Amino acid sequence: MSESKKYSFNKLQKRLRRNVGKAIADFNMIEDGDKVMVCLSGGKDSYTMLDILMFLKRIAPIKFEIIAVNLDQKQPGFPADVLPRYLENLQVPYEIVTEDTYSIVKDKIPEGKTTCSLCSRLRRGILYKTASRLGATKIALGHHRDDMLETLFLNMFHGGRLKSMPPKLVSDDGKQMVIRPLAYCSEKEITQYSELLEFPIIPCNLCGSQENLQRKVIKNMLTDWNQRFPGRIESMFKAMQNVVPSHLADNQIFDFKTLETQQTPFENGDIGFDQEDFSSPSISNDDTVNIINIS
Repeated sequence: MSESKKYSFNKLQKRLRRNVGKAIADFNMIEDGDKVMVCLSGGKDSYTMLDILMFLKRIAPIKFEIIAVNLDQKQPGFPADVLPRYLENLQVPYEIVTEDTYSIVKDKIPEGKTTCSLCSRLRRGILYKTASRLGATKIALGHHRDDMLETLFLNMFHGGRLKSMPPKLVSDDGKQMVIRPLAYCSEKEITQYSELLEFPIIPCNLCGSQENLQRKVIKNMLTDWNQRFPGRIESMFKAMQNVVPSHLADNQIFDFKTLETQQTPFENGDIGFDQEDFSSPSISNDDTVNIINIS
């Protein structure tokens, strides 16, 4: 790299490391003694996640283990040698789990229909079983900020729910803790990072070519907004962290039926007649690294 490219790369690396460290600290994703199963798909997101978690492991004030796990779904043409060679060079513990989910999905899903839903359920079940067998206390997935926003809009437009991907969750059976360390990272910066480090990307031939997916429609919408209205993506993601239940319409999370007047000021009270301040949010370009506050 030239000196200018090295400078830009260092800034990008610091920013991504800082954002991962902050997400881990904010949501208490990794604790002392954890064994983190890093789910490695062969895509840019999971490669970036593994790279940054390995760095954190070296400098964090706590001790935790990392084991990389890849699920070989027996897709035709899958280069089975790429990930083992890459992981051996990194000298990171890993396991390749082989399950022919490709044949199951192709058998169950009609031609032309999207395969992601069934594929995801099958993959999730296998990874949960693998985590239990390996004694992993956390399962790390490579979803980033843009994935979370896309899921929010997918649920609003097609599911009638205000729901997204949480940075941390417990599985339905209560046995697994899933974390998303890239929750504060943008896809654009992850892509840049992946290209600069030349990760050996493995494309998904099962679902990656399905151009009619609703998620891609949402992604295109958000990309267009980001180009025309800089700062909108950051503002929307900030909104996911600043929910005001009293100003929505869900009786399950706010008790509207028993709402009564009172003699003292009511927090988050009526602003129905007020002019909202929708001035553009400020976006921080601070490159300071603050990634060791993991407890």
